[in-house]
Amino acid sequence: MTSFYDRPILNSPYRAPELHHPLDDNGQPLEGEPRRGRRPSRFIVPVPASRKKAASDQPTLDLETYTENALINEIRGYLDSWRQLRNPADWGVTGVTQRLLEHWRHHQFNGPTPFFCQVEAVETIIWLTEVAPKRAATKGLLDQLAKANAEANPELFRLAMKMATGSGKTTVMAMLIAWQSVNAARKDSKDFSRAFLIIVPGITIRDRLRVLLPSERDNYYETREIVPPEMLPEVRRAEIVITNYHAFQHRETLSLPKVARSFLQGNAPEPIKTTETDAEMLARACGKLLNYDRVNVINDEAHHCYRHKVGDDAEGTLTGDDKKEAAENEEAARLWINGIEALGRKLSKGVRAVYDLSATPFFLRGSGYPEGYLFPWVVSDFSLMDAIESGIVKLPRVPVTDNLVQTDTVVYRDLWKHIGKSLPKTAAGASKLSSLHLPNMLQTALNALYSHYEGEFDRWERAGIGVPPVFIVVCQNTAISKLVFEWIAGFERGDTDAGERAGFQPGHLKLFRNYDDQGGRFARPRTLLIDSRQIESGDALDKGFRDAAGPEIELFRRERRNREGAGSQGEESESELLREVMNTVGRVGRLGEQIRCVVSVSMLTEGWDTNTVTHILGVRAFGTQLLCEQVIGRGLRRQSYDLNPKTGLFDVEYADIMGIPFDFASSPQKTTPTAPKPVTRVHAIKERSELEIVFPRVSGYRRDLPSDKLEAKFTADSRLEITPLDIGPTSVVMEGIVGAGVTITPQVLERLRPSEISFNLAKHLLYSQFLDDEGFPKQHLFPQIQRIARRWLDEGYLVTRGVPIGAILYQDQLARAAEKINIALTRGSEGRLLAVLDPYNPKGSTRFVNFITSKPVWKTGAQPPKCQISHVVLDSSWEEQLALTLENNPRVLAYAKNQAMGFDIPYLDAGVMRHYVPDFLVRLDIGEDEPLNLILEVKGVRDESDKAKAQTTRDLWVPGVNALGGFGRWAFAEFRDWAAMDEDFATLVDRLLKKVLA
Repeated sequence: MTSFYDRPILNSPYRAPELHHPLDDNGQPLEGEPRRGRRPSRFIVPVPASRKKAASDQPTLDLETYTENALINEIRGYLDSWRQLRNPADWGVTGVTQRLLEHWRHHQFNGPTPFFCQVEAVETIIWLTEVAPKRAATKGLLDQLAKANAEANPELFRLAMKMATGSGKTTVMAMLIAWQSVNAARKDSKDFSRAFLIIVPGITIRDRLRVLLPSERDNYYETREIVPPEMLPEVRRAEIVITNYHAFQHRETLSLPKVARSFLQGNAPEPIKTTETDAEMLARACGKLLNYDRVNVINDEAHHCYRHKVGDDAEGTLTGDDKKEAAENEEAARLWINGIEALGRKLSKGVRAVYDLSATPFFLRGSGYPEGYLFPWVVSDFSLMDAIESGIVKLPRVPVTDNLVQTDTVVYRDLWKHIGKSLPKTAAGASKLSSLHLPNMLQTALNALYSHYEGEFDRWERAGIGVPPVFIVVCQNTAISKLVFEWIAGFERGDTDAGERAGFQPGHLKLFRNYDDQGGRFARPRTLLIDSRQIESGDALDKGFRDAAGPEIELFRRERRNREGAGSQGEESESELLREVMNTVGRVGRLGEQIRCVVSVSMLTEGWDTNTVTHILGVRAFGTQLLCEQVIGRGLRRQSYDLNPKTGLFDVEYADIMGIPFDFASSPQKTTPTAPKPVTRVHAIKERSELEIVFPRVSGYRRDLPSDKLEAKFTADSRLEITPLDIGPTSVVMEGIVGAGVTITPQVLERLRPSEISFNLAKHLLYSQFLDDEGFPKQHLFPQIQRIARRWLDEGYLVTRGVPIGAILYQDQLARAAEKINIALTRGSEGRLLAVLDPYNPKGSTRFVNFITSKPVWKTGAQPPKCQISHVVLDSSWEEQLALTLENNPRVLAYAKNQAMGFDIPYLDAGVMRHYVPDFLVRLDIGEDEPLNLILEVKGVRDESDKAKAQTTRDLWVPGVNALGGFGRWAFAEFRDWAAMDEDFATLVDRLLKKVLA
């Protein structure tokens, strides 16, 4: 047994992977403990196809091997070094990009925090766009990518991000849009554009990606805080069109029968043109994007977009279903890429860049490349294995043995191999087979997996979860799906209008039945039949599928009208209705909330983001691991995204899978089900507008000294403590395999004199804080600065524990010391301090709060109300107590938990500008004409960063804003004991009142 099975999750989803399980050349777990570091990027390379019939029936999937991807690994190395640069000024990016990177990496998000893999994907694109072209050492990478594109996409420059299903590609798209649009709004550059064409493989994803439109109420930029609040105006200026690739099909502009067409053509040598031109098609599909000179294209599920390899066919001659599938793939891919190329020709400066996102950015069957060959323009990779080890997705469990000793294979591992020949290929074949007589192995597989589902369903019910777990059956074709659907959910035959019930079957799986025991249809169907390709294209459903799903479609239509009112909207098409049901599976209050089973033709829709799937059964052929991963991806989205407080990691979640020969994890596991977390909308309440708190958005501070005389006023916050935690071990034992050992220490730092330290400290201060208008240091102030730096040392404000005093000269520690001394100088020297407001968005307000959270919340409910916001999000146990304290104190006029408000305080920490988000804002009556605005923070244990936050707020932000005027008077208070908040707050109010009276 390997650690892979004992401890599958090794890494935090919010940090770069630090451990990985060892795998063999076929990607299977090896014995041994996890290995340190990150696993190199590897991808599947199929071996050449056999030129003669295989001698045995042994499965061929194991012939695939894994090879390291050199390009991705090289880019990762550069990216790691770039990411470790502490000073943003060294990143080589624009100011906008710098602010966004700091926001994504360090902001305390109220809802989902971006995963490391999401940030890494965007970082890679940013680095390749803004950094790599400026450096001689990395230009070769761009040349390599340009060459790959020239061979496969001659008119386009594509960059692909490989991200496992469930790792959040939509968030990455929002981040890319934010980066491009805000940069483009603030600076005209060939590297940026605020126009975006997002292309998807179907209508389902198109509808789901509406969260990328800034005009949508639940857009990601606000509800998921993808951008800082001050950048929202620029994001709203982005022009975004989302379309499915089918829109690139040239439509008929004049529908003519054959005779009329011939008559109009007459003797003309060329047939008359009755289809759209490229210009007409683009005007319809792209709209306002044609007004821009350059456009960014984002391809979702980009493995559907490619051009057939010229003059080559690595797959050889295909036959049967393989040939049909290849033709469908190639037709879709050609239509997709032709549309992008047509857009590029239409625009004056063309398509700026194409960003591909996919869990499987491989060439499909029919491309002319070996099936499963990685796109050579893939630049980042977070594989399914990486996602499992970070807990981002569920862990798939598959059969590993059974009691059918007569076979050498596990039957339910590759079910199609045993039953495929017994199932129909066409509707005509299905008519000869009753749904009551499915192959025995298929019935047993359904019953076995369903039995496990019953236990899961019962656990969810006992837990009070409002929606059921979901069971998926993926079928080869419409004929098979109809039979399986009827076997599971039931059917009736005969003329029901005449009252006949010539044949009735309530369904074999009780929890999935669409009929009661008396033959009456349930008002809400429990099992859904879906043909993904039909409903994704937007075309009308074909008669065979319409007949099979007709009764359920009518029930869904009736339920929708009951919910929304018959006159609330026009008549919806059947495909629109089914699409809505499918998109809302597992969502409370929507048409699909009570769906328990989905029987799908072909694959379920890519981008289907239901996270309640617990069981999957494959009843189709799976020719490659690529296809296995795509189907299993429908069940990999996690239920809960809350970290285990004990481990700091996600808990393991599982998806039980049969009938899919996916060679990944094969050890049986026991699991305690984790219930899906409820979500709450936190928003400002219009009726409480009088409780609005308006605040300034400060971007920095400006100090005006009336003279050149410097004085410093040190306080407890001027103290700097350095430990091995800050600089690393300072005593290391070195031993060889034999011989004596030695202990080494950084003795050179122990020999530094105080005068040398004060000189370096003063120099750092002079060059960082005391510059004239032209950027030159004020050299005449150096003696005073050095005197104050020496005083800071002599008075004991530098404390070293377990490290030599010379550690102060480490650059980050030097910067921290300089910041503390600079604030003491500002405090002690006579002069005027002013806050500098954000020029783009100078003020904020509680009335703009609107976001979704899965965290615990406390509903605000004082009478009369004291908070404009509906809830207090409980990030820790003391926040509810503090909210009660504020609601019960008669001097509190209004308060707000500072979450998703956009209120932060810029401060320097070790020379790096960061943003501090205090806990609460309070409007307080202290007996003056105007109330006092109070910034409130509760902090138990304080590190150096916490001290820097408090010091900056108290000594720079508050006096700077008060001197600026226009926002009332402000103060800052910090509580250290969460258990005594009532007493501490009452004492604070009394002290403020006495100060006014005095």
